[in-house]
Amino acid sequence: MEEEMRTTDSTKRTVTQNDVAKAAGVTRSMVSYVISGNSGRSVAPETRERILKVIEELGYRPNKAAQALQLGDVAFAAKNIGVVLPNSAAFLRPFYTEILEGIFTAAHEHNYNVKFIRFFGELSDPVLFNELIHPESIGSLLLVAVNQAIKTAEDEKILGRIKELIKKTVCLEWKADGLTSVLFDRQETAVKATEYLIKKGYSEIAYIGENDERVFGVQQALLRHDLNAVQRYFYLAEGFNMQTGYEGMKSIAEKNNGVFPRAIVCGSDEVAVGAMCYLNENGIKIPEQVAIISIDNIELAAYTNPPLTTINVQKKAMGYKAVEMIINDSVGQGDEAVCITLPTEIIERKSC
Repeated sequence: MEEEMRTTDSTKRTVTQNDVAKAAGVTRSMVSYVISGNSGRSVAPETRERILKVIEELGYRPNKAAQALQLGDVAFAAKNIGVVLPNSAAFLRPFYTEILEGIFTAAHEHNYNVKFIRFFGELSDPVLFNELIHPESIGSLLLVAVNQAIKTAEDEKILGRIKELIKKTVCLEWKADGLTSVLFDRQETAVKATEYLIKKGYSEIAYIGENDERVFGVQQALLRHDLNAVQRYFYLAEGFNMQTGYEGMKSIAEKNNGVFPRAIVCGSDEVAVGAMCYLNENGIKIPEQVAIISIDNIELAAYTNPPLTTINVQKKAMGYKAVEMIINDSVGQGDEAVCITLPTEIIERKSC
């Protein structure tokens, strides 16, 4: 097998691992261990630093094609992770950017590579799908909130093909039959938020957020305390971001002739920010007239007016844990699929 090498430019000769080893005063195998990030052999910190310094000075670059030939395409791709988001709007949502932060942090710490970030809708292109979703391209795949994009039978087929091709596939922030997932319990978290309001003496409670398990969580908590749990009584208004949170709060006001419920559970902090904006614009005092609690604990929640009481969801840990499971080979499918539910906690501030 010819030693991997790469020219630094067209006028200089190739720089090999032997060159790096000679300049650093170490063996070629030691250089190889440092370059590959292999954790199976201990390398003294000062030796690692010396090798890295020589690599920088000589401009050495690994030859990826040679590595693939040596290891085989599938083995070479084992450390490549693909990430699929529901759509481009996910980049604008702080919740998902924190999940991505966790993914990139764990990948970097364990010498794995995030090969690509794409949107689920793009995978309907068979050429792109075959290029990206293949064991010779990636060893694992993270599907972040992709349930938001699965709408048709064709979408379900795409998910089925993913299962067949990439055995280490993990769903983040949602659960799919037969796939490993890392998420938080939306229903139980909504129960926790509603119980918090009830314990503080609030009985007339509205909900603004996505019409999912969180609705059942609010209803469950209300039923426990013999409070109205039918949607028409607790004012369900749908929303998923700041704009729809604002519109949801406005809708509640209009449907009830300007009379606001005493307390509101918001499905996310972004929804709460929009709802609070509407209340502040209309001179409704928080929490004196309307109390607010939400779910997520994004950074912005601490800087609203007033600061927002919320339920902390371990967003970064969600991404980090998914990568750790890939690395530890604990990702299963079918009967061996694993579901990891991360705990949540109340962050008390001044909105309720």
